Amino acid sequence: MVAPMQHELGPFTVADWHALPPREDGSRLELIEGYWLVTPAPSGQHQWAESELIRILKSALRRAGRSDLYALGGVGVEINVAQQSALIPDFLVLGTPPVGSSFRPEHVLLAGEIWSPGNTFREKQDKFTHFAAVGVPFFWSITQDRRGPDELTAYRLEDGHYEVREQVLLGSGRKAVTAAPVPVELDVADLRL
Repeated sequence: MVAPMQHELGPFTVADWHALPPREDGSRLELIEGYWLVTPAPSGQHQWAESELIRILKSALRRAGRSDLYALGGVGVEINVAQQSALIPDFLVLGTPPVGSSFRPEHVLLAGEIWSPGNTFREKQDKFTHFAAVGVPFFWSITQDRRGPDELTAYRLEDGHYEVREQVLLGSGRKAVTAAPVPVELDVADLRL
């Protein structure tokens, strides 16, 4: 059941966001400062890249002996209840067992997005700004072309904003990314079909 809304155009709350049923069409509904952001269901290339990246992150966590950290995708993060914001990053690393459908930002160590060509500059900026504002230590941004990812940029939170630490380009081979809860070896080509 959908929670009753005061006005169909918003603003909405994090409680309203929690009350919504899952989206049948696979799209994601996020809340940014009280207003809905609907993103279409991810493409097959996007889902492939997301699942491969989560597999790579899980392997890196196991190699580092970090059974207290969890890599997963498509779960909600309650960014800020007072500012009425809740996001669903494409993938993340949690410092708490992944029980439930959303998590507090203090449990998120890494958040990441695989950007589609249709993502707007504003959407990208909103996500960077919100994850930085709540202190998520690492953010990964992945751009893609029609066949899948072509660049990964890893950021570390420094003085309240993200600074680029590493870039891994398609064709550059396997590289170590240290802007992460544990070092991660990856090749962007491994994320493509």
